Amino acid sequence: MSEGLSSVDVLARLLRKPPRRDTFAGWQHFRTTRHDFVPAPRITIDQWRTMSPSDRAFHDMHRTATHVNLPLQETPMSLKVSRLVNRRINNNTWKQTSPTLSGVMVNGLGYHGKTETICEVTAAFEDRWLALNDRVNPSARPGSRDLHAPVAYVQTPVTAKPKSTCEAILNFFGAPTKGLTLPQLVKTVADSLDDHGVRALVLDDITRLRMHRLDDQDVLDLIRAFMSMNVTLILVGVDIPGSGLLREAVWDAKHRQWVMPPATRARNFGLEPTQTEHRFDLVDLDRFHYTTPQQIQAFTNHLAGIEDGLRLFRAEPGMLTAGTMPEYLMRRTGGVVGLLARLVEDGAQEAIDSGHERIDESLLDEIVLSLNDPTRDPAAGEIPVIDGLDSQPAPSRRRKGQRRPRNTVFDDTGPRAAGTGA
Repeated sequence: MSEGLSSVDVLARLLRKPPRRDTFAGWQHFRTTRHDFVPAPRITIDQWRTMSPSDRAFHDMHRTATHVNLPLQETPMSLKVSRLVNRRINNNTWKQTSPTLSGVMVNGLGYHGKTETICEVTAAFEDRWLALNDRVNPSARPGSRDLHAPVAYVQTPVTAKPKSTCEAILNFFGAPTKGLTLPQLVKTVADSLDDHGVRALVLDDITRLRMHRLDDQDVLDLIRAFMSMNVTLILVGVDIPGSGLLREAVWDAKHRQWVMPPATRARNFGLEPTQTEHRFDLVDLDRFHYTTPQQIQAFTNHLAGIEDGLRLFRAEPGMLTAGTMPEYLMRRTGGVVGLLARLVEDGAQEAIDSGHERIDESLLDEIVLSLNDPTRDPAAGEIPVIDGLDSQPAPSRRRKGQRRPRNTVFDDTGPRAAGTGA
């Protein structure tokens, strides 16, 4: 096996279920292992045929794991987001006088790769920060043994309230929350952010807040108060401009930032209200486009990176980048990174299962992109409705010797997405 790993070692890694990132242990596991995946070795079909049945089955499983764990590629869109977030965290880290640090709002539709991009940027920052400080919290109090967590990653609760938001943050550190009142929870959050040396607090799925609900308005006030705790606040969500989060914000053309008023009910949370304005940079993580030569080249380069990671025996150079394939993939996925990855993953699995061992349009015609995901909140826009996206298979062009597909006219395809017509 590659890198000196035996098949037993590789299997053990593949079977290990990674912990959730929204706990300290889970985040540390992600940060320290995010580049550790060992892809399946490149072998020829003749070499595969000489293997025992069990070894062939293991290699096919390893190939599948490789296809669903392709390295995160940097795109022109993610590079813009990464640079801004990295710049904001780094600049805020060294500020000594500002009572309130500017934050970042990362906006984009579902499946655009917002979470992976932000997690990679903040994990890289934590790597550098720990190396700079010899893995010791430079702000630790003498005699304390608190966990050092330069980055805290938290998912906004689906039904966010001030108490549940505080509990989600405290759950990251494993801090007790039972029986605490809201003011006690807020004070514990402030103490935890300080004691653990948190430099960046990521609140993912922030647009699960509905600004027409009083509880959610209180949560937004609470978040503003957090900005005065000497941490860089990174809010990640879908359609932030349309969510109401910026409803009270004013655009500052001079500084090119959104300015939000201070928390009005901070005293209700046990915090002193601040008159300091709260500033946010709003940045969009867009999809690929396919109009200008530069956009076409960027999309083709991304496809080349995907193609290089595939382990299909009959794959040829240009399998995803030559001919009409780029236009086909753009039409099927709308240029959305997550949908493109899913289509290629499913196509690669079909290529292995069918013995076709390459990806082409006729094979992908049989793959249906379903956006039904129980882990996402449709009401928050986390499952996108992409106008004109042909996510259904095109008319089938059967390969020679292939059986006629099953008639699916009576299949239940689930509820129709809102706004798609009757």
